[in-house]
Amino acid sequence: MERQIEITTDQFTTVHTSAENAVLDQAPVLRVVKKDKINRYDENTYAKVNGLLFHNGTIEVKLLSRLLPDAPDFARGFIGIVYRANEKDSEFESFYVRPTNGRGCADPVRKTHGCQYFSYPGYTFDYFREYQITDYEAPADIALDEWITLKAVIEDERAEFYINGADRPVLVVPAMKHGKGRHGSVGIFVDIGTEAFVSDLKVTCRD
Repeated sequence: MERQIEITTDQFTTVHTSAENAVLDQAPVLRVVKKDKINRYDENTYAKVNGLLFHNGTIEVKLLSRLLPDAPDFARGFIGIVYRANEKDSEFESFYVRPTNGRGCADPVRKTHGCQYFSYPGYTFDYFREYQITDYEAPADIALDEWITLKAVIEDERAEFYINGADRPVLVVPAMKHGKGRHGSVGIFVDIGTEAFVSDLKVTCRD
C-alpha cells in the first residue's frame, strides 16, 4: 500500500515540537520546530503522521533545514525521519542528517558525522560516541537551506538509507536495535536549533 501524505498540520500530531503550514519557494510546506527538552538531543521530538501503522516498506521524504537565530553553536540543522514509533512515543527508530557537517564543512572529523541512525531510548549518538561505535554514522553530501531527499528501505531488522536519489545507500544498519517485529508511526524528526521544512512525504507499506 502506497500513501502520499498531505503536507498540512491536520495530518500530523506533534511530539515535543510545533508545526505550522507555511510557504517556501512559492509552494506549501510544513514547518516543524523542536519545542520542549531544548537542552537535550536525540529525544522524541517529531511530528508524526496520523493513522499510519508502519512495519516494512519504504519512506521517502523531501526536507530542508535552516538554523534558528538562537541556535546553539553545536546545532547542525538536524532533520530526518522517525519510524516504528509506539503509541506512547517512548520507543522508535530514527535516521537523520546534519547538513552543517556536509560539503561546506572544513573539519574532517565533523564531516564523518553527516548522517546518523539512532534507536530511542538508549541508543543515541551520545551512546555510540561514548563507546566509540562508528557503524551508525556516515558522511553525506548535503548542506543547509537546500532540499534533501531521504529514503529509508526497511525490511524486518535491516534498514538502508539513501540520500538525494543515490543508487547506493549512504548507511546500512543490518540489525536495528528494536529488532524486526515492531510496528508503529512514521514522523518527521527535528532537533536542537533547527527549523525543518517538509514538502513531500510518501510511505509504502509492504505488510
